[in-house]
Amino acid sequence: MKAVVYKGNGQIVLEERPMPEIIDDRDAIVKVTLTTICSSDIHIKHGAVPRAVPGTILGHEFVGKVIEVGGAVKKVKPGDRVAVNVETFCGECYFCKRGFVNNCTDEHGGWALGCSIDGGQAEYARIPFADNGLTVIPDHVTDEQALFNGDILSTGYWAAKIGEIKPADTVAVIGAGPAGLCTMLCARLYTPAKIIAIDTDEYRLNLAKEKGLADLTLVPGRDDLEKRIKEVTEGRGADTVFEAAGGKDTFQTAWKIARPNAVVVVVAMYEEPQMLPLPDMYGKNLVFKTGGVDGSYCQEIMDLTSCGKLDAGFLITHRCGLNHIMEAYDVFENKRDHVIKYAVTPQLND
Repeated sequence: MKAVVYKGNGQIVLEERPMPEIIDDRDAIVKVTLTTICSSDIHIKHGAVPRAVPGTILGHEFVGKVIEVGGAVKKVKPGDRVAVNVETFCGECYFCKRGFVNNCTDEHGGWALGCSIDGGQAEYARIPFADNGLTVIPDHVTDEQALFNGDILSTGYWAAKIGEIKPADTVAVIGAGPAGLCTMLCARLYTPAKIIAIDTDEYRLNLAKEKGLADLTLVPGRDDLEKRIKEVTEGRGADTVFEAAGGKDTFQTAWKIARPNAVVVVVAMYEEPQMLPLPDMYGKNLVFKTGGVDGSYCQEIMDLTSCGKLDAGFLITHRCGLNHIMEAYDVFENKRDHVIKYAVTPQLND
């Protein structure tokens, strides 16, 4: 089968790999029907993910059809359409039982797919702990609507959940890329008074407004962010700030635009260390929440998608077959042609 493989040293290639096989009774084999490229794949390429293993098939955000299951798998069966969770988790350890599945203590717990074990930018994939890692897709939900269930939509849902948003709050989201847009989408579930989207890309900001995700959009450099946000919050600052950009100075922006006693949620993955200037922020009494997504809510997200409350399909701006995924990587990494997300179909190889 064809698969995208991380070779190390900034190199990824499309090559032939053997079909995956069941190696544990809790495994399932999934025929990938739709996959995509994530910013985390670019971080792996750049060597910014220490746990990434050269020789691994990339991809942790995909949907497909179950074709085989191990003897211990109970919740899914061959023929089921499924969305794949970005997290691999046992469900039994201290952290899993408390919902902190990103910190699963299994050897391959947490973010493993497409990082330390083979993932889904391929024609087929093996899913460990299949009962935990697969969510059945209802018949009326399309692959494109379900594609982001297990990763960026889970990220936005997790971020909004821990952001302590209260009705009529003012929420600021730094970054209008896929993770930021999903955070805005999920923040809407908590009925804030307004969502402020901040980005340097006006196309993405316009998309956020067009889809009803943002009430106000601001561009660093063009707008005085602290001043404008204080103007619309009676001088206080944002009640919750989500940092979903991961730029060189976006963490500093996040705490500066937050009101005293606000919650700042770091959603982004940074490639460089960030400074926590405690003397400068002394007295703001901020609460910082950080870390990788806990993909514990995939069924809730699927239920909300099924009933029309969540739909991230609008993120798909580009489509291609697996044979063209290297071109897609170039477009995605360099943010060409107003790309937000690709939908890559392994069976379209022309």
